[in-house]
Amino acid sequence: MENGPILNELPVLGLELGSTRIKAVLVDGAGTPLASGAYDWENRLEDGWWTYHLEEVQAGVRAAFAALAADWQARTGAPLARVGALGVSAMMHGYLPFDKDGRQLAPFRTWRNTATGEAAAALTQRFGFNIPQRWSVAHLYQAMLKGETHVKDLAYLTTLAGYVHWQLTGRKVLGVGDASGMFPIDSAACDWDAGMLASFDELLAQAGLPFTLRQVLPKVLAAGEDAGCLTPEGARWLDPAGVLEPGAPLAPPEGDAGTGMAATNAVAARTGNVSAGTSVFAMAVLEKPLSRVYPEIDMVTTPAGRPVAMVHCNTCTSDLDAWIRLLGQMAEAAGAELTKPALYDLFYQKALEGAPDCGGLVNFNCYSGEPVLGLDEGRPLFARRPDAHLTLENFARAQLYSTMAALKLGMDLLFEKEQVKLERLLGHGGLFKTPVVGQKLLAGALGVPVSVMASAGEGGPWGMALLALYRLRCMEGGAPALEDWLEEAVFAGVEGSTIAPDETDAAGFAAFIKDYAACIPVEKAAGQALR
Repeated sequence: MENGPILNELPVLGLELGSTRIKAVLVDGAGTPLASGAYDWENRLEDGWWTYHLEEVQAGVRAAFAALAADWQARTGAPLARVGALGVSAMMHGYLPFDKDGRQLAPFRTWRNTATGEAAAALTQRFGFNIPQRWSVAHLYQAMLKGETHVKDLAYLTTLAGYVHWQLTGRKVLGVGDASGMFPIDSAACDWDAGMLASFDELLAQAGLPFTLRQVLPKVLAAGEDAGCLTPEGARWLDPAGVLEPGAPLAPPEGDAGTGMAATNAVAARTGNVSAGTSVFAMAVLEKPLSRVYPEIDMVTTPAGRPVAMVHCNTCTSDLDAWIRLLGQMAEAAGAELTKPALYDLFYQKALEGAPDCGGLVNFNCYSGEPVLGLDEGRPLFARRPDAHLTLENFARAQLYSTMAALKLGMDLLFEKEQVKLERLLGHGGLFKTPVVGQKLLAGALGVPVSVMASAGEGGPWGMALLALYRLRCMEGGAPALEDWLEEAVFAGVEGSTIAPDETDAAGFAAFIKDYAACIPVEKAAGQALR
């Protein structure tokens, strides 16, 4: 990689606020990780809304940065006083409204909430464009339909990444990938879709609201564009110890989908990636628009604005994690204490020994509603026939299959109805930490080769750090397109592994998904009965 002096002088920082961890990473000019830090947190259910308090946001970001700074000092012997650039990423979607004085008007309503069905359906019909329930505009319109009094005072609506970036820079901007989870994007203009903005403004006028949508939304920026610099106030917001100096440029804030694409080099047409953690989503960078609207498929963009078809499922590993914790407690009670990595590796390996069709076992991992399955509410549910083969191996395989079952149903629409072709599908996230297992089972489930790069474990904060590096490259002038820069400057020569679909796995998953689909009414009934 050819770096100008600006890339070699100082480390570059990537921050990502995930659903269960806030993570920070420092990289050098080649994208090699130098230090890291993290902070664990959890969402809370308050007054029917899944939320995080903004005080927790600041405390968690500060804790992750402090851990990063301590790691840096332990490695180098020097305090982390300066960074060459930085960027912030976070969970996409949701609703964070503020008034003209910057006061929060309503609790942060995260992507996990599924209480906007009326608004999402109405906007989808009005726009002729799929508006998922978790999108910011669906939350706004639902608040309007319910007559929530705070809406009249709305002056700024943003995402979690946009909020943190605002605190660090004073700029109300958003990367186009994150923006595409707020409101539809015109990829050619790399901006909000003007026709749909005008259509929504009609709804605002009918409701007697004193603003247009563009007035309250962030400014949309593509990767590499000027998103401001770290202000003195922003430096103290991040590092109250006062060691970090202001002045570093920031990349446009992005969503976890965009950083996942950057971290897996999946930003060019005919590439795709799967991010599998607390939630799971697959992205396919398209060569042409889809032929029609699919409620199960979101249309978003890469950090450079290319159109992307996204299948997003609200729950992935949460139920799996709960069962593994339970089995770990059993092992501990029997006097066989295992480390967490060893426990996970054992469970995953047992899944490979299970029957390809799970022996008649079915598992639903739904902690919340799941639009891809048509579920307004979710309940973790394990079901089996009386003659099913209940073994540890089959149970483990059913748990892993359930993390990708809803995703499979959504992806089939792309592969079978739209004939979308992918040259590569790259996996990253917790499901792939144990080598081979998640990768092999997902390849069988989706019917496409799945690759995992050696760098995949770095995840979203690393992807955000790469986008911050790209911002520096653009500041030097003459920067190539994002996909070319990633291919040539970051991923050239990066090792990884690819697993092709196994016919036995594919046939087994097909049998499992048939039983799974037949049991969806049971899952719906559980949501209605177990309140």
